[in-house]
Amino acid sequence: MTTMFTAIHALAASGVVLVAPIQIIRRTKDLKHRWIGRSWVILMYLVCVSGMFIYTLSGGFTVFHALAIFTFGTTTLGVIAIRRGDVRRHIGMMVGSWLGALTAGTFAAIIPSREIPQLAVADPGLLWAGIAVIVVAATVWVGCVLKFVPSARTATDPPAEAVPSAGIASAPSPGAK
Repeated sequence: MTTMFTAIHALAASGVVLVAPIQIIRRTKDLKHRWIGRSWVILMYLVCVSGMFIYTLSGGFTVFHALAIFTFGTTTLGVIAIRRGDVRRHIGMMVGSWLGALTAGTFAAIIPSREIPQLAVADPGLLWAGIAVIVVAATVWVGCVLKFVPSARTATDPPAEAVPSAGIASAPSPGAK
């Protein structure tokens, strides 16, 4: 059972690490950003919840379990912040959650008693095949969202007139005076 949770944890964590930079780098925070962001939040929740079932290091509650609870909280606060329109707090919580995942992943990869280094020694082909599958899956998902999800604003967004146009002039609407 621990192996299943470890696999879910590793796959979801890899997705979290790979998808976040797209969200950070893309300047347009549109419907595509929401789709990718929601998938990222689901992956982060999978990481946190599956991590609570992994007890391979000490057999008990560890600092990693506390970090999973903390990250679940910060991710949730980031979602609440954007729902309330607090963009600055949203960015802080989400980027902080991602940096925490990167840090935890780094420790998981460099501590010899953890499963990633053990797999690298026992079956490097399986490790690299798994990494390739994860990278391809994340790339395909993001590519499909960027290609097929419209950038259109939703009814909850401010009207186009209230959004700065970044210096791009648009033609007046036919009924405008």
